[in-house]
Amino acid sequence: MKKDIHPKAYRLVVFKDMSNEEMFITKSAASSKETITVDGVEYPLLKLEISNTSHPFYTGKMKLVDTAGRVDKFMNRYKDHFNKKK
Repeated sequence: MKKDIHPKAYRLVVFKDMSNEEMFITKSAASSKETITVDGVEYPLLKLEISNTSHPFYTGKMKLVDTAGRVDKFMNRYKDHFNKKK
């Protein structure tokens, strides 16, 4: 393996799925300005829009997760195109 290509700043961080509030702790080198306290220990917090706890592939539920309104924006932008295809 090549030397010095991996970050040396690995530390425990909390990843929080914002669609269902699930959290998990793992090592990461990603930077974060927010922190969260879990079981009396303060960790850097990284927010996720979707994770394995909310993704339809892993949950088996066909629920559309659209936290940023992207589907609505797409449909509004291209509604004329879809209406002409009829």
